[in-house]
Amino acid sequence: MGFERSCLSDHIRRELARRILDGTLRPGERLVELRIAAEFESSQTPVREALRELESMRLVESSPYRGTRVRDVGERETAEAYEVRGALERLAAERAAAAFRGGAARLREAVAALVEAADAGDRDGYARHDLEFHRAIVTASGNDTLRQLWESLAFETRTPLTLSRRDLDWRAVAASHGPIVDALEAGDGGLAGRLLEEHARSFIPPAGAAGG
Repeated sequence: MGFERSCLSDHIRRELARRILDGTLRPGERLVELRIAAEFESSQTPVREALRELESMRLVESSPYRGTRVRDVGERETAEAYEVRGALERLAAERAAAAFRGGAARLREAVAALVEAADAGDRDGYARHDLEFHRAIVTASGNDTLRQLWESLAFETRTPLTLSRRDLDWRAVAASHGPIVDALEAGDGGLAGRLLEEHARSFIPPAGAAGG
């Protein structure tokens, strides 16, 4: 029974996290235990456990009078998160280069999909392929602690909100992933890392810019 409850809690957590990160659940939106339990045909216990996990991931916040809501993120927090993400991805690339040397077809496919999504103005598609690209590099580093830290920043650097910015050329941003793949395929983790860090820092929002 405990194992089944744990599995259900994990399923609910993953699904709610997906909705938060893809923008389906917006900042400030309340997450009601009874409503979630009814949707997933569960008791409130696994829902409560899932919400506690989401709070530890900093995706939601709870207070006695406002309940549990999707966390909102300000410009300063966003800037700090991108700065840290850049450092993590630089280290990830340095460690992952050996895995991609001479064979980065999956990354090239993701870049092509990014360019196509940017041309079509497909925010959801861009978010999905961008996450796939960066997660593949971080995962290939083989460092689980690094991956967990990187995942913990997904909310502050979530692509759907970033894509609301109008001061960026999204096709150029998509195409800028290409040189990163070239460097990884050549086994040059140092160059790939520098490019990834520059890429992350390019998203640090100027004062007053929309996005997160």
